[in-house]
Amino acid sequence: MQLQVIGAPSASSVEVSDLVFGSEFRQALVHQVVVAYQAAGRAGTKAQLSRGEMSGTTKKFKKQKGGGARHGDYRAPIFVGGGVTFAAKPRSFAQKVNRKAYRAAIRSILAELNRQGRLKVVENFGIEAPKTKAMVAKLKELEVAGRVLLVSEDASEALYLAARNIPYLHVLDVMALNPVNLVGADHVVLTVEAVKKIEEWLA
Repeated sequence: MQLQVIGAPSASSVEVSDLVFGSEFRQALVHQVVVAYQAAGRAGTKAQLSRGEMSGTTKKFKKQKGGGARHGDYRAPIFVGGGVTFAAKPRSFAQKVNRKAYRAAIRSILAELNRQGRLKVVENFGIEAPKTKAMVAKLKELEVAGRVLLVSEDASEALYLAARNIPYLHVLDVMALNPVNLVGADHVVLTVEAVKKIEEWLA
């Protein structure tokens, strides 16, 4: 299949694989991969003290009978300052996702973006100086708005600096492409070289 290249000297297109940019949208798989990617980013460092780990005396503070409720010591979870019932401990939230499934989800997202007209390809971004004004003009030329993701084969410092003051605009190197950024974008703009690298990765 062909993807039109915007801003080329003459009307041109780039040949891409149907497998990568034309596959069916698999919602369940995409959801699984996005959730797993976000879960892997969780710190999992929460820690609380259980009753047995609390410091303090274990002496029974009142007699067993005749005083109402029966209690052992003040470290019980029912008391303020006591231990926590089912105390949280450091853990990993990572979920296993096979490499084949991960790549299939990325292909599915890219293909759906293409079908919806939210995927654009450019020869290059043409940002040589870190100027916000130049980036705003480029976005207007591309007719993209909202949450925009720019993906380059080798994102330059000038490109990052030109984009950092524009809300909801993100710049990624093609090697950092991930399902969360793709799903959260209203428009995705790729360079021709980035498209080629993505095909090498996902084909």
